[in-house]
Parts: sequence; structure tokens; C-alpha cells
Amino acid sequence: MQKGAIRVQTENIFPIIKKFLYSDHDIFLRELVSNAVDATQKLKTLASVGEFKGDIGNTDITVSLDKEKKTITISDRGVGMTAEEVDKYINQVAFSGAEEFVNKYKGQTDGANIIGHFGLGFYSSFMVSSQVEIYSKSWRPDTKAVRWECDGSPEYELEETVKEERGTDIVMHINEESEEFLDENRIRTILEKFCRFLPVPIRFQDTQINNTSPAWVKKPSELTAEDYQNFYKELYPFAEPPLFWIHLNVDYPFNLTGILYFPKITKSYEIQKDKISLYSNQVYVTDEVKNIVPEFLMLLHGVIDSPDIPLNVSRSYLQGDPNVKKINAHITKKVADKLDEMFRTDRKSFEEKWEHIGLFVKYGMMTEDKFADKASKFHVMADVDNSTFYTLEEYRTATGALQTNTEGKLVILYATNPVQQDSYIQAAKAKGYKVVKLDTMVDAGFINQMETKWENVQFNRVDADIADNLINNEAKAISVLSEEQEGKLKEMFGQQIPQPNIKVELKGLSAQDQPVIVTRSEFMRRMKDMAAMGGSASMFAGMPDEITMTVNANHPIYLNILGEGNAEKQQKLVRNLADLALLSQNLLQGAELTAFVNRSVELMGKE
Repeated sequence: MQKGAIRVQTENIFPIIKKFLYSDHDIFLRELVSNAVDATQKLKTLASVGEFKGDIGNTDITVSLDKEKKTITISDRGVGMTAEEVDKYINQVAFSGAEEFVNKYKGQTDGANIIGHFGLGFYSSFMVSSQVEIYSKSWRPDTKAVRWECDGSPEYELEETVKEERGTDIVMHINEESEEFLDENRIRTILEKFCRFLPVPIRFQDTQINNTSPAWVKKPSELTAEDYQNFYKELYPFAEPPLFWIHLNVDYPFNLTGILYFPKITKSYEIQKDKISLYSNQVYVTDEVKNIVPEFLMLLHGVIDSPDIPLNVSRSYLQGDPNVKKINAHITKKVADKLDEMFRTDRKSFEEKWEHIGLFVKYGMMTEDKFADKASKFHVMADVDNSTFYTLEEYRTATGALQTNTEGKLVILYATNPVQQDSYIQAAKAKGYKVVKLDTMVDAGFINQMETKWENVQFNRVDADIADNLINNEAKAISVLSEEQEGKLKEMFGQQIPQPNIKVELKGLSAQDQPVIVTRSEFMRRMKDMAAMGGSASMFAGMPDEITMTVNANHPIYLNILGEGNAEKQQKLVRNLADLALLSQNLLQGAELTAFVNRSVELMGKE
């Protein structure tokens, strides 16, 4: 029997492992099962090149739980180890400057990164064990099986033993603080999280827990639409079917495979980030993929696998690694290319999906300039009837000079609530204008961004002004009222609308237009919308709306009101017309709304 001390430059290695890695203590299963997979894959490689000439046989990896003995055992039938190899790979913990290591990582909690950086995968077993045994027999002919034992101190024992089969068994004697890992459901949950798609069968309690050949490791040409749909169900059993997917398959200048799915998302969606899982050679790493996947695609679902990203990544690593930046850029390009292809080859289907995918496209155009350049070809705007979709250039062509203002800017008219803004939409349509629907939660920001990115484009909400002024603020229609009548009418409205933030003006509009039209300043409304979403315009949050009340002097109702002999009734009729206009903009509430209802009932009861 050989006895000795594990050769590290400090005797503090085990306390360090337990202390620094404790926050990630369930990672020990991933590390040990991954080692078993590596040993199995090495044996298959040796067999393929003719070095191993024996019978490979069953290479399933088994994880066993013995509650009575309080042990977890991980067994493989891979390459195994000789006594010399155990001494080399287990006893000589290969990192230099251990004191520097201790000082550098004191107080750090990113334990997974420490494991990967210093090759401490096997030693993660001591996070949960009071004692660890290794039983191993090498694939090499005429070698003896060995047993290694350590109790978490630098002292170990290494001796010959009897083991019939090639491979390695690691037996962990679980310590009192970690007895939660003696629960069968806990172990199964951890294995399903970390080992769900490992390339070698993993068995726990006689049941295989992994899919060794998930869809993303296959070539796109080998998969049908049903295969992609079934894999999505495997990942998300309770989700609605995806809209479509993108299969990533790159081997230069970096390795990247994976499948990204576009889920159904509407304007009233619940934000569900962290639905993309990162793998490294089919080993689960993390579902925090913020730096790998562009931010605007964080709502996608699926899997990304790249051996170019270390198994144990830290956030600081992801932020600085050049491969990660290349992968991020590649994913952006692949998504843009896929959307462009869908738009060109089946525009009708693309438009049917726009309610869901528009959110991604708009957010991408706001945050990624390269994506915005490509997306301008397939970004579409639906009209308020959902009957026609326009790209920017198509909208420009459809509206022609009619919606180009005196500054040469294309004015895009939009509605955020077509039902509530219907009267304004109809007034704009009567002028021949095209009104599009922009009603998602990102549209306020999107509009602001596109006005800076698109050349000579301006957005006006359809209720931002009277229809005559929406393109150019130069309406000078002639009023049928005399100067005296106009003065009287303006005086009555002024008496009934004392609020300083409401500006009353008379204009001679079409007799078919509404008698009173309330509009809200486009600039002020945008600033208040941004403030409500916690944007940089918070100073506008408490400011009153800028409201313009346009009295249509050409509406026939005013001749009747002016001819009314009862001054009190005149005032009530004027106030009701004003309140109706405010109500159309959802600006009449509380006591004022109650008064309007009571007044309306009273007026209807009079001759």
C-alpha cells in the first residue's frame, strides 16, 4: 500500500474547495459524470484507431444511491486508470502558486469558475463528502486494479485491489451537512439539469435520464419539421408550439451548434428570459446567456452548444472573450438572414406571424445597428385594419407627396389604440392618409429611435392634431360664422374650460368633422410615455398634458347653440361637447365624468 500526501503547495486546498464552491455544491455531479463521459469517449477513440482491440461492450454510466451506507457512486466502463495514472491525475493537483490562488480568490463566490480554471473537477466531490474512494482498472492489458481513498485532508491511501471490469467507480461518502443529496428526487433533478443531453447513456436507478443524440447535434438536412417540433416539446413540455426556428451549425472560425426557437409572444406577454441553455460538448453550463445571445433575442428559446466556451464560465469571462463576441455577431446575422428569407419566400406567412415576431425585430433595430440595416428590408407596419403591411419604402410609395411635409419628411401616421382613436383614424382616412398600427410595448421607444436612424422620417400619432394639421400645421379653412359669432363661441368654451393646460382654438373645418376635437401634443405625450416606463424623461412625469381643443366652427350644431335663447342651456351644451371630446381621449374621469353623465341626462329630458 502506498501512503502519501497530495502534492499541492498548500495544505488549505480542501477547505478552499468547500468554502469557495459551496454556493454551487450540486455541480459535483456534473463534474464527476462529465469525467466519466470523457473516459468513455477516450476508450471509443482508442478503439477507432486500433489501439484498444478488446470488446467495448456496454458503456453506460451509472449513478447509484445507497441511503443506508450514505454513498453516491458514479461508475463508468471507460479507459480506467493505472496506479501511476491515479498518482499523476489525482495526487498531483496541477496548479502552481497555490498561495497566489488563495489570495486571489478569497471572498469570491464564483465557484464554478474556480473548478474549471484549476482543473479541480474531481475534487468537487469533497464539497459533499467526508470520504471519497476510487476503484479503477485500466484498459491496458496486464494492469492491476487500484483503490484510492482520501478523507478530505491532504493524506491519501493507494493500493491494489480486485476489480473485474475495466473503468472507474467513484464512491462518495456523503457528509452530514450534505445529506440532502441522499434524496433520490434531488439527485434525479440535478442529473436531468446537467446531464440531460450527454453523448453517453447515463443511468440512475436503472432508468436512462439523457437523450444522447439531441436534435442540435444532427445536421439540418437530417431533421424534419416534426423533429424540430418534438425537440421543442422535449425542452418545454407545456409551451405552445414555436413559430419557427433557426438551426446554428458553424465550424469556422469558431465551433457553434444549436437551435433557437421563436416562441409566440404578443404585446401582453409575460417576460420569460433565461429560456436559452448554454452547453459545452452537450454538457449543461448555464442558462444565463446574456453576453452570448444578443439582448434583443433573450426572449428566444432553445439551446446553444460551443466547445469554444469553457465548461465553467464566469460573467467576466463572457464579457471579454473574443469568441463570445463573434458568436453573438453570428447569431445576429443568422436571425436577420432567416427573417429576410421568410419575408422574401413567403411574405403572407411572415405577415401572419408579425404580431409575435415584430417585438424581436423592433427591439433588435433599436439596439443593434447591423441588425437594423438588414431589418429595414423586412420590418413591416400593418395598417389599422390589418389588411395591408408596408415596409418603410412601400409606405413612402403608397403615400407619395400626400404625406410629405414642407420639410421634405415622410410623416408616418400611427394609432396605438385603433378602437379608442377611431374618429381620428376616420378623419385621417377621409384625407386619403394611410394610418398604421403601432401598439406594442416597445413602439414608443422604437418610434423615437427610428426618427434618428431613418432619413427624413417623422412619426405623428393620429390624434396628435386635427386631420388638416397632421402633415403640415397650416390649416386655414374659412369659417361660416361671423367674427362676432366666433368671439361669442370662444368665450363660452373659455368659460367652461378653465384648465390652463387646455388651449381652445376655433377653426373652420369640414362640416362633416366632429364639432370638437381634442388632441395631445406629440412631443409632450411621448415624453410622458417614456417617463411612465422609467425612461430618461422622468422630469415630464408630473407635468400636465398639453391639450388642444379645436372647435370646428363649421359644424352646424353651433348655429343651433348660438341661436339658443337660454344662456344656461347654451353653457351646458358647450360643456357637453367639450366633455365628449375629452372623453374620446380618455381624459374625462372621476367627478367630471359623473357630472357629464348627469348633465347629458338632464339635457335629454328638456325640449
